[in-house]
Amino acid sequence: MGEDNVKQPLLKRKYYENCPGCKVDRAKEREGQGVPVKNLLIIWMVVLCSFETTVPSDVTLPCLDSTAYIISLSIPLFYGEFNYLLASTVTFSLDVKDFNIAKTEADISSYAGYVGSAFMLGRSLTSVLWGMIADRYGRKPVIILGIIAVVIFNTLFGLSTSLWMAVSMRFLLGFFNGLLGPVKAYATELFREEHQATGLSTVSAAWGIGLIIGPAVGGYLAQPSEKYPHIFPKGSFWDEFPYFLPSFVISAFAVVVAIVCIWIPETLHNHNCSNESIDDAEALENGSSSADKDRMIRKNENLLLNWPLISSIMVYCVFALHDIAYQEVFSLWAVSPQRLGGLNFTTDDVGNVLSITGLSLIIYQLTIYPSVEKAIGPIGIARMSGMLSIPLLQSYPFIALLLSGLALYVAIIIASILKNILCMTIITGLFLLQNRAVEQHQRGAANGISMTAMSLCKAIGPATGGAILNGVGDLFSVNVYLEPCRLAWSQKRMDASFLPGAHMVFSILNIVEGLGILMMFKPLLVEKKKTHSDQLG
Repeated sequence: MGEDNVKQPLLKRKYYENCPGCKVDRAKEREGQGVPVKNLLIIWMVVLCSFETTVPSDVTLPCLDSTAYIISLSIPLFYGEFNYLLASTVTFSLDVKDFNIAKTEADISSYAGYVGSAFMLGRSLTSVLWGMIADRYGRKPVIILGIIAVVIFNTLFGLSTSLWMAVSMRFLLGFFNGLLGPVKAYATELFREEHQATGLSTVSAAWGIGLIIGPAVGGYLAQPSEKYPHIFPKGSFWDEFPYFLPSFVISAFAVVVAIVCIWIPETLHNHNCSNESIDDAEALENGSSSADKDRMIRKNENLLLNWPLISSIMVYCVFALHDIAYQEVFSLWAVSPQRLGGLNFTTDDVGNVLSITGLSLIIYQLTIYPSVEKAIGPIGIARMSGMLSIPLLQSYPFIALLLSGLALYVAIIIASILKNILCMTIITGLFLLQNRAVEQHQRGAANGISMTAMSLCKAIGPATGGAILNGVGDLFSVNVYLEPCRLAWSQKRMDASFLPGAHMVFSILNIVEGLGILMMFKPLLVEKKKTHSDQLG
């Protein structure tokens, strides 16, 4: 009897010829059990545009002089998830110095923090709106408009002649770029449920892409008149705007992607022409031609009262803040002298570590994570990753103390790979929870709320980071020259009996990590229960 109840709705499956979402569902039904490579390529293409310009500030280390390097540390980026333009990491950390607005070298980090915060502030104001537009008009238009915003404002950013022009361009870029939320919804809807982890892993893997291409773009294209005077002569346009070239290359790539995106499929159901309710569209997405009673109840559900969604967003923000802090601490700690508990790495060493880490992330996210998530579930694997991160992170000071030379270099690469893999595992799991907690007609808005919360955290993060770097007696006191770069607090605590030196810094990071782990248990974090119609899909 139960088997008949499952089969009956499937026999009534109904597709509408002019509905783009139905076309995607029909294609998903025909694709079989294998991973749809074509859909992966579509997501990769879109994500490359939205994330090729979104890499951590640290990845530009090989191309920066000591002052610019220190500035870049004040503008960390969260992975993933995550979301500054590559142009920002290559250019604004250097441009702030060239604007001659800072009275002292120490003020540069604060101004760089303002530029970094502008993008996130702009995005926090409109993420929900762009999500609602994506729910009303489709994911595809918002994705294309977001890419066009990258083209326009990223190009203008490269032409900035003052700090406030740079801040304005960054703010407008965030304001008009509603790309990331709809991309996550799109990745969820383009794949069958058993392959959704693969789709969202593709989005997360963009972090790895950024770690690889960031040093190359920044190192080879910034200040071309100094590096390639025969091609870009002194006194030319390229000399006047030394950081325009990387911005231009990124914008050119975005133009190509925007054109190609015209032909990507739309995933949002639209049955208005057939007088079908939004519930019927969602029933089709889940394998039934009739809208169940529970779907009718949830049709106009207030997202802010959706605890599975809100709880996953809260946990997401905690781990976002943790990773922001980790990226700053790791970069500063890596270049600090060993006598102060650091690694005494050069900027090239740090760049190489991050590039190798990025490649490993791509391989893990696309090959291993989907299988592990399927076996354990998003919450289970996120909890395990958080717990494993704590001893790993606490081992960093011991690695610096006990190892040297090649052994130290290899150990740090392995530790960095493991730490970032664990971080990406947590974030991708939270992405899955967020997108599975809502129906399709609310998925864009739900991701918009997530992006708003995360953007507010990151809007505070860069500015606070810049102020911390500029502050005296705060956690990090950084000289503008690379060699004296140090963790001042760690230096003062080198002879402490309890958690000396860097041990205290990494312990604080673990406290934040521990808070996030506690929040991943009931009643704080819950997964949406599948209804009967959900299970039919």
